[in-house]
Amino acid sequence: MLIVGLTGGIGSGKSTAARFFAARGVPVIDTDTIAREAVEPGTPALARIAEEFGPAVLTPAGTLDRAALRARVFADAEQRRRLEAILHPEIRARARKRLADLAAPYAIVVVPLLLESGEWSFVQRVLVVDVPESVQRERACARDGLSRAQVDAVMSAQVGRERRLAAADDVLVNDRDLPTLERRVEALHRRYLQLARACAAHPGTADRPG
Repeated sequence: MLIVGLTGGIGSGKSTAARFFAARGVPVIDTDTIAREAVEPGTPALARIAEEFGPAVLTPAGTLDRAALRARVFADAEQRRRLEAILHPEIRARARKRLADLAAPYAIVVVPLLLESGEWSFVQRVLVVDVPESVQRERACARDGLSRAQVDAVMSAQVGRERRLAAADDVLVNDRDLPTLERRVEALHRRYLQLARACAAHPGTADRPG
């Protein structure tokens, strides 16, 4: 099975693109969803986060206070690395397990920090959803209710647009309306089906160089 890692900066439209792939019957594994599941009450990851960052990152009900934690980690690179050291191995393990259970020509794994972490070696192709940085800021502020400073903090924790594009095998430009984006997804879908067939016939065809 061909494994495509879908990534992009905040506000680029990763979730929308993933929905268009899912509408075509493609299995989509969203690591943001996995991350939420990994920190549900009673999970080892949540216990480690509380131990590492203190009770202030928990709500009175014992759930993760995402806003409080986000404010902590995006203000301090070292704290962000400590959080990633807890979450990323758990997220990768869960993603790999879900991939192992699939039977499909190809699957999409949505990983916002795919390039930043450098730990997704099982991804065979990198698909970058790309928009200008000014559009990222505008969309993220409108969608998430974040301030410009908060969005800039998130963007500073992500690789820059040039590096992201340089690492891409495929680029999905999301600079127009939704019908245009869907047509572009359809073209990629057809290409990935062809690549998946080639990969099945000749194992290793789609592997990224190590």
